[in-house]
This record gives sequence, structure tokens and C-alpha cells, in this order.
Amino acid sequence: MSPASSTTPARRPGGRTARVRAQVLAAVRAQLVEHGYDALTIDAVAARAGVHRTTVYRRWRDVGGLLADVLDETSDDDWRPPDTGSLEDDLTALNQEIFDALTADPPITTALIAASFRSEEAARALRRLWQDRYTRCEPLVDRAVRRGEIPRDTDPRALLIAATAPLYHHLVLLRTPPDPRLPAQTARSIAKAAAGGAFSVSAPPAEARP
Repeated sequence: MSPASSTTPARRPGGRTARVRAQVLAAVRAQLVEHGYDALTIDAVAARAGVHRTTVYRRWRDVGGLLADVLDETSDDDWRPPDTGSLEDDLTALNQEIFDALTADPPITTALIAASFRSEEAARALRRLWQDRYTRCEPLVDRAVRRGEIPRDTDPRALLIAATAPLYHHLVLLRTPPDPRLPAQTARSIAKAAAGGAFSVSAPPAEARP
């Protein structure tokens, strides 16, 4: 669910082209984490990757193209959401993955999120990545519906955003000290809210409720 949560290498053609791409994208990640967005240049990435700058420029054009490819690479994997047998535990496991990525050292996930505010191409790639991850997580909600844990008309995307957003809010926006209880606490609250129909598409608007 995070910009650095790829668990399976990208399925791309092999050979020299694939090796060069892997070297360059690894250099992008390292340069971004160690020196920040302002030091992320074609020349710096090329030198770090051990390739000629024209090779980088010809394929990726600019820094935005490099960042977008790093993010797009993450979508080219076999990641699927956890299946523990209950909605609360599924959400806890999902949130733990996000928590681990956002608190990892080196902080590549937070570095990529920050870079997306400086590059429109990276921002578009990040939106594509999150759309992909939320779509892959929808079966998690479908399973909870089939088990009778939540109403049949539950909106999967609304539930998933509510379940994961607090981690980004606390750890990325507020930069609060990481609390290992956060993944489970958030999951528990959202599972209870979902069971009560909070994410039902037929729920009346707030002003109409007693």
C-alpha cells in the first residue's frame, strides 16, 4: 500500500536494458534518501548508477521521469492484501505494512511522497500507484461482506481510505513519534464503524440522522 512496498521484482524484459534500469532506479532511490530532491539530478543519478548521462536522459528525460518510473515499478508486482479471516485483523495487517514502510530506515517511502509535491509527473505516478493498491485491496472488503461482518452495500474505497489515512496523517503530515499500537487501534475503530454501517452507500447524510 505504500510507494515502497513492492515485494516481488518488476516483471520486465531481461538483459542489459533491465540491468541498466535497475541500476538507475536504485541510484534514484539512494540519491533521494541521502541528499533530497534538490540534489536529484540527471548527472548525479548517472554517476551513481555508473552509466552515461545520455543513457539516462534518453530514456527518462528528466527527474520527473525518473521518479515516475520508480513509483511505476512498484505497481509491477504480485502484492495482494492479507487474508487473516476477519476484517479487523486484515486491516491491522495492512496497516502494519504501511506503518513499517513509513518508519523504515532509509525512509524511501516518505522521501517519494515528499518528492511528489515537487514533481507533477511523480505526483501522477503516485496517484496511479495508490489507485492500483486500493483496487487490489477491495477483495479484503468483499470477504468481510461475505462473512457477514459488514453491510453488503459497504463502499470498499471509502472504508479502505478511512482505515489507512490515519497512518499517513500521523507519520507523514504530523510527524508524530511512531506508536506501534497505531495500526491495530485504527483497524479496530474502522472495523467497528464499518460493522455499524458507517461506510454504507445507502447511509443517510449526517444532517438527516437523529
